Amino acid sequence: MRFPLRLKFFVFAVLLAMGPLALVGQNLTQLTRDELKSAANEDLTTVAAELRATFDNTFQGRWLTPLTVIRNGVDSADLGVPQKISLLTLGLQELSQVVALQLSIEGSDLPIIVTNEGFATRLSEAGLNPVEALATSSELIKAIAGTGQYGRPVITRLEETGDWLATLALPLETRIAGRQVTMAARIDLGLLGETVRRHPFAQRGEITVVDQAGRRVLTGTPELLDKRRIVASTLPLIVAGARADALEPYVRPDGTAMLGAYAFPDWFPWAVITELSEDNAYAVVNAITRQILTVGLVGFAVAAAAALLFARQLTRPILMIGQVAQRVGEGDFSARVEDVRARDEIGDLAARFNRMIAHLGERVELMKFVSHSTMSAIQSAERTGMARGGQRRRVSVIFTDIRGYTEFSERVPPETVIEVLNSYFDAQTDIVEHYKGDVDKFVGDALVAVFEGDGMEARAVACAVGITEAMARLLEENPEHGLHVGIGVASGEVVMGAMGARDRMDFTVLGSTVNLSARLCSKAAADQVLIDRETRDAAVLEDIVYEPLEPIALKGYAAPVPAFAALRKAG
Repeated sequence: MRFPLRLKFFVFAVLLAMGPLALVGQNLTQLTRDELKSAANEDLTTVAAELRATFDNTFQGRWLTPLTVIRNGVDSADLGVPQKISLLTLGLQELSQVVALQLSIEGSDLPIIVTNEGFATRLSEAGLNPVEALATSSELIKAIAGTGQYGRPVITRLEETGDWLATLALPLETRIAGRQVTMAARIDLGLLGETVRRHPFAQRGEITVVDQAGRRVLTGTPELLDKRRIVASTLPLIVAGARADALEPYVRPDGTAMLGAYAFPDWFPWAVITELSEDNAYAVVNAITRQILTVGLVGFAVAAAAALLFARQLTRPILMIGQVAQRVGEGDFSARVEDVRARDEIGDLAARFNRMIAHLGERVELMKFVSHSTMSAIQSAERTGMARGGQRRRVSVIFTDIRGYTEFSERVPPETVIEVLNSYFDAQTDIVEHYKGDVDKFVGDALVAVFEGDGMEARAVACAVGITEAMARLLEENPEHGLHVGIGVASGEVVMGAMGARDRMDFTVLGSTVNLSARLCSKAAADQVLIDRETRDAAVLEDIVYEPLEPIALKGYAAPVPAFAALRKAG
């Protein structure tokens, strides 16, 4: 909720007028309340995070990892069918919560299934056929395969017994008659339910686990809780697969004020919600607050009129400065604070604020003409000033050059040339920034970009291929331009730093790596990305292949240089 400055001054003046005793009492109450709330919130978030970790560790450590080991054993060509069946049976004996294991062959409705004897007996006593109840249908396996969610649990509930089961499928590399074989497991989630019910926090608060429909899970009788605001807040996050843990105070439909927190297990489509009523959290402080409010109301009534007048006179110029600050924040650097004639600290603040706006406008315009690395160097040298010199760094350098630019610039007006060139540079710069590169400079129709840090070679190659694709799309939209792009990428050591005269410097990169990138760019054909061997060896990308070319003779190099064309894989 917005708390206007004028109202703040008004409240502050009233609080001062209410007397030291009321002020100290109120501050003490607020401090106590904050501490209690902080402790309660920390407890809520800790319990939610603890249960989330328990769920994930239990699933991955107790179930998924051992089942993967069993799958690998079943997948072994060294085992015969009897040995594989024995492996499934032994797996059930070792994994007490796994109640069924089966092998399904694509296109066959007769899977091989092994069930937990104790759990099967309980199902039989409930009037169920254990094999039918615990079998994983071919339709479900197809659905899992279609979404690629192998190893992810699909949660169901047996209505007859109230048991919650997780179904997961793991594909085998072994094929039978050319058909896919899948191992499916059914897991009893009762252990997770017991973990929730036996948690110490459950003695004084509430722990609820809900699914994407807002149902309470891991309980005998599911209950729809989507009317609770905290539950409604988690539902879109569960559906979206988000994992943003959060705190949320709210009021239940019955009027109970609650503090709540929630966390999302990685392996289950659930939210773990922990709740504590505000009455329990703030019982002590509420009694103190009632006493202080009684005393404070008397002082408030006496001071209200005088405080309102004082607050209005004091805050008017500050509010004007705030309005101008908002306009500046929206990019209007022509805004100024006017009609503030007070000869005091507020008047000085308005004058200084106007001077600051003028300097900010100049700096924003200057930032458009320099690279991010230049701005970082200037900011780090604000106290000592920029000094000429450089440092050795290992980087990847991209040179791009627009093919057909000279012919295009001769047949269209200069204004059109600038407009088209800017649009091409806009597209290239967006891609460079997407891959966390830095545009070093523009030279005519060429762009130079530098990539640093982890994975710089892969990012540089992906950026270069992305630029060729973006330029191809621009050509489709404007075929009359006839403009293509050639790109060179090289990686290695450069010297990066401020170079030039004392009063006119450039912050750039120099060295053989920069030269090699430029030479490769000059040899690249239209819509081609040429990279050097060092970049090829370091840039491992799943969707890009490198086509080896005949070594290229480059200016300044005694021997032909190995080069590779970076291409996007088909499809």
